[in-house]
Amino acid sequence: MSEINERYDRATALKRAGEIEAAVEELEAIVADFPDHVLSHSTLANCLQSLERGDEAVIHAERVTQLDPQDRFAWTQLAVICQCCGRTEESDEAMARARQLAATANQDGNVDDRRG
Repeated sequence: MSEINERYDRATALKRAGEIEAAVEELEAIVADFPDHVLSHSTLANCLQSLERGDEAVIHAERVTQLDPQDRFAWTQLAVICQCCGRTEESDEAMARARQLAATANQDGNVDDRRG
């Protein structure tokens, strides 16, 4: 697993340095080799959105929700990306799912506060 972590760390370093295209290349290579790596799909969606490659960003954001359907942050990310792409109905559906997961977590007393 250290290989994937090293590659992901390189990609995020490129992103932080403003080398978004290079980060995308690295992240695309990671998801080609490790198609279930949630963090790479999520970061790739973010990078692609920043490059105004919305349709590609949606694909990776959707993949995150498939890999971790109980992650309300993933659904929120999908909603935001869809909204930016003008996919209002898909955005509304994703946000509704995020809210549903948040409400369920609050009822169960299982609050996942990622701002920590």
